[in-house]
Amino acid sequence: MIFDRTYKRLFSAALTMTVISCITLSCSDIDDIPQTSAAFNIILPTDVDNLVVSNQSVTLTNISTGEKTVITDLTNAKIMTGLYDCSFSADATYTSSSDDEEAEIDGTLSGNVENVEITGDSKTIDIETYLFADNDDFIFEEIFFSGTLRPSGSQYTGDGYIKIYNNTDHVLYADGIAFCESRFRSSQYYEYTPDIRKDTFSVWSLYVVPGSGQDHPVMPGESLIICDTGIDHRNANSNSFDLSAADFEWYDVSSSASSTDIDSETVPNLDKWYCYTNSFYIMHNQGNSAFALARIPIDKEEYLENYYYTYEYIMNLPAGTFYMSQNAYKIPNSWIIDGVNCCIANDRKWNILPPSIDGGWTYCSSYSGDEARYFRSIRRKLLYLNSDGTMKLKDTNNSSEDFNVQCIPSVIEAQHTAIDAAGTTATTETYDGVTVKE
Repeated sequence: MIFDRTYKRLFSAALTMTVISCITLSCSDIDDIPQTSAAFNIILPTDVDNLVVSNQSVTLTNISTGEKTVITDLTNAKIMTGLYDCSFSADATYTSSSDDEEAEIDGTLSGNVENVEITGDSKTIDIETYLFADNDDFIFEEIFFSGTLRPSGSQYTGDGYIKIYNNTDHVLYADGIAFCESRFRSSQYYEYTPDIRKDTFSVWSLYVVPGSGQDHPVMPGESLIICDTGIDHRNANSNSFDLSAADFEWYDVSSSASSTDIDSETVPNLDKWYCYTNSFYIMHNQGNSAFALARIPIDKEEYLENYYYTYEYIMNLPAGTFYMSQNAYKIPNSWIIDGVNCCIANDRKWNILPPSIDGGWTYCSSYSGDEARYFRSIRRKLLYLNSDGTMKLKDTNNSSEDFNVQCIPSVIEAQHTAIDAAGTTATTETYDGVTVKE
């Protein structure tokens, strides 16, 4: 049969709608679309007592279409054949013993596997899970890596920042907290040898809060701002904002006379342990990487001597096959107190941090070159307000669940500065980019 173009378009649209609707479990009665009976084998932690799991589900993300399906029947789900990322989440309780007393602890379970091909009549998918209770240390509250635009529309750099938050009920000290960005990119995946991802995080920048241990107290419900350059950026870009009162900045002594960093007179410097560049460090402005906070239990000299990482991989290009060897520094995952996988949403190939650190991912750029990312950040979701008015933020070690995406940055909201290249000013303040402050 020969279809005319109009009919072909109508047929294509109808088929597309059918496929989208049939990704849900209700499609089991449609026989002409290939489906697989999927069962999920959830591998639970064995190092805790009296573990009770409830409200468990698996979120399937079809890599080809981006469509998400939430499944609660993990033993016999009807799934359209395809390539999927599978993310497990559940509530959990367990007991912890100390001083001969047992306490019941509430936590969450999460785990994920990527690039799972679900085909055939039946398929069993193994998902190893990790248990998380409330973090007793700092967490990322916000990451602003995308930057702003000048009134001309050109990109402006230097006003990136992160906020770290004390989500506990006691004082925390920021002394020794390390901030780092991954060496690898979430849009590029290779078989790295040796593959150390499960246990170790490879970094291309590492900056540490100075102090002797109790020099920088942070009260419960308070934040620290760590920024690229601690100046009033409005003097260089009227669409930017003022970071001259930030808590710390990362500063680099450049070996290039044409590319020098600015050393703020009002904001103290972080201690630079390592950075890949000989000029100055800027966060990847599409967020195509992972970020982590860590407490490093050794001094700088010992770290630099013992944690160098040389790895190899094969790059297959139209011009040929190339055997690559590169270097980075690495951090054991056991040192990481919080981590966030970021990516370009429709260009993501893998999660750089493993599910033991982050069971999901978040984003500001929907696609490569997305200009809507400017003047936007990722912000952690508000759970509730404490009795003193401070925030309790969501922390399940799953960035897909924990963060609001493409938010107006909190500093822009607070200073009522520009939210776009046209200079439109922010008028609304929120707790988390979504929940409006009354």
